[in-house]
Amino acid sequence: MKAFLSGCALSAAVFCSSHLNAAELNPMVAAWLSAQTNINSWSADFVQTRTLKSLTQPLMATGRVWFAAPNKFRWELGKPPQTIAVRSTDQLLVIYPRLKRMERFPLAGNRAGSWKDALALLEAGFPRSAAELAAQYDILEQQTDDSVGRLVLQPKSASARRMMPQIRIEFDLKNFSLRATTLQFADGSSLRNDFSNAVLNPPIDQQPFSPEIPKDYKVVDPLSQ
Repeated sequence: MKAFLSGCALSAAVFCSSHLNAAELNPMVAAWLSAQTNINSWSADFVQTRTLKSLTQPLMATGRVWFAAPNKFRWELGKPPQTIAVRSTDQLLVIYPRLKRMERFPLAGNRAGSWKDALALLEAGFPRSAAELAAQYDILEQQTDDSVGRLVLQPKSASARRMMPQIRIEFDLKNFSLRATTLQFADGSSLRNDFSNAVLNPPIDQQPFSPEIPKDYKVVDPLSQ
C-alpha cells in the first residue's frame, strides 16, 4: 500500500504504551492510518513463514495477494497455486486445486459466529481509519525507527482473542506501504507474511473474487457438519 502523504515529516521517535486509544496514536501511526483512505485496491507478492512448536525449521511458501476495498481479498499460495482463499462480501472460499476441493464459510447470519471475528483478524493490515482500528483492537505497542513503523494489536472480541491473541503490523515510514503482518496464535505458533512488489490501486477485475468452481470439484460446508 504505497499511499504517499506529501509534506509529511518523518521522525525516528520511538513510542510505546499499552491499550492506547485513537487520541494517543503515535503521529507516524496516525499518518499511516490516514493514508489508508487512499487505497481502493492493492496487490503484492508475499513470502509466508509458518512457525510451529513441533517443527525445528519454519515452513515457507510464496504467493500473491489482491485486495479490493472495503473487504475483498484473494490469496494464492504456491506457484502454481496450491491453496486459494477468496473473501467476498458474504463468504470465504478456500480452494485446493490439486485436490479438486472447495470449502465454503458463510460470513452472514447465525452460522458465521466466531469464524467471522477470526477472519476479520486477517484484515488487520487494511484498516480504513483510526476509529475502525480502535473499534476492533486494543493497541498494545507502537514503535517507529528510521524506516519502519510497528503495531502490536490485541483483538477486543473474546472469541477472536482465544484463537489469535496478538497481531503485529509493519509498515514503511517513507511511503506507508504495508511491509509485513504476523499472526500469533494461542497455541504458540505464528504466521508471518512479508510483502514485496506492491502495487497501489491497480485495476482489478472483480471476477477473481467470485471464481467459477469446476463441476468436478467437491464443495464442502465445514460449519454445517
